[in-house]
Amino acid sequence: MENFRFNSGFITQKITRLFILMLLVLPLSIMAENNEIAEERVTLIRGKIVDASSNEPLIFATVSVAGSNIATVCNTEGEFLLKVPNELLERNVEISHIGFEMKSIPIKNLQNTVNRIEMNMISVSLVEVSVFPSDPDLLIRAVMNRRADNYKDVAMHKTAFYRESVRRGWSYVSLTEAVVEIFKHPYNRAREDQVRLKIGRKSTDYGRMDTLAFRIQGGPFSALMLDIMKDPYTLFDEEMLQYYNFTMANLTKVDDRLLYVLDFEQKKDVNIPLFYGSLYIDTKTLAVTNAEFRMNIEDRDEAARIFIRKRPIGARVWPTETYYQVNYREHDGRWYFGHARAQLSFRVNWRRRLFNRNYHTTMEIAVTDWRETDDRPFRASDRLRMNVIMEDAVEGFSDENFWGDYNVIEPEQPIENAIRRIQRSLD
Repeated sequence: MENFRFNSGFITQKITRLFILMLLVLPLSIMAENNEIAEERVTLIRGKIVDASSNEPLIFATVSVAGSNIATVCNTEGEFLLKVPNELLERNVEISHIGFEMKSIPIKNLQNTVNRIEMNMISVSLVEVSVFPSDPDLLIRAVMNRRADNYKDVAMHKTAFYRESVRRGWSYVSLTEAVVEIFKHPYNRAREDQVRLKIGRKSTDYGRMDTLAFRIQGGPFSALMLDIMKDPYTLFDEEMLQYYNFTMANLTKVDDRLLYVLDFEQKKDVNIPLFYGSLYIDTKTLAVTNAEFRMNIEDRDEAARIFIRKRPIGARVWPTETYYQVNYREHDGRWYFGHARAQLSFRVNWRRRLFNRNYHTTMEIAVTDWRETDDRPFRASDRLRMNVIMEDAVEGFSDENFWGDYNVIEPEQPIENAIRRIQRSLD
């Protein structure tokens, strides 16, 4: 039996950086703000991406303009809205998703209505299966050793769309959206990334929540910390590798790129809550291109201690489900952070109340444009704090043209319904 020497403070710090919630009692505060639009500079392309064989939507597919840094992702219904600068209308739109052939379509061939785009699955040949590595532990160490070669080694200035929401049951009670700028330090430097707000809007409906308000602390920073291949957010470093078992699970493809699927879970003798899930690794370069994982929350008290920063007296709160996803994009042989999503569910048990309450939080960020930069990092007075509560940082919720020519993630139908309800209440 193996014996582990736990640096529990270090491990807890790494875990809590990923997602922190605050529970506070708050008053309702909604303000409206109008923004000018500039859509004459862009052309709107709408679509829905589906599996050609099953007609099921392909969620979180990447949609980009060929030869540019402009991109977005599909929502959970496979839908997207891409705003293309008019000077790029002669190019193609490219769609990619793990396990499917990349689709490239001339923009001029797309319709003004919602374009239905079918994707074909990619099969993995028996010859390709023979490239399976025999030692998953050596594979993950090789992956970590190749980070300096595989990920951007220059500073990047990024534009991204961020959304966070809270539901009680099926009712949305808090919705915050923002376009932010990110100063992304090189992957070979262990420095925190920086964020500043460009434009944002919020709405809260705490009347549905009795006296309890879930507030997400960290905002875009929490989403950026899902960039598990960058110091100081790395999920698997020398300190953490010893606590995990790794297993070769499968082979798959994205576009023409063959990927190992490497599963991981904490070792049986490790009694602190860690993560389990899958890494998708390019077989040629050993770059992690995607990751999906969850947290072990079997120990309710310990999981609650990690996730919950504050809670009201008389309420017991614990997580019931977690899910994290991060996707990288490739440019000139190197990868960069492109999209991340976190979904968590919590149960609240009030003392001397008959029924428990279930709350669901979602946090998502998608890079929509970027450039390499020699600029200095953002000034301290301009950037958001790492413990920011986005509800406090943005004001207002307005019409459907609020975002102008910024690319955003299309809202799923329940969120779209909530937005319409909010807009009606402001009219």
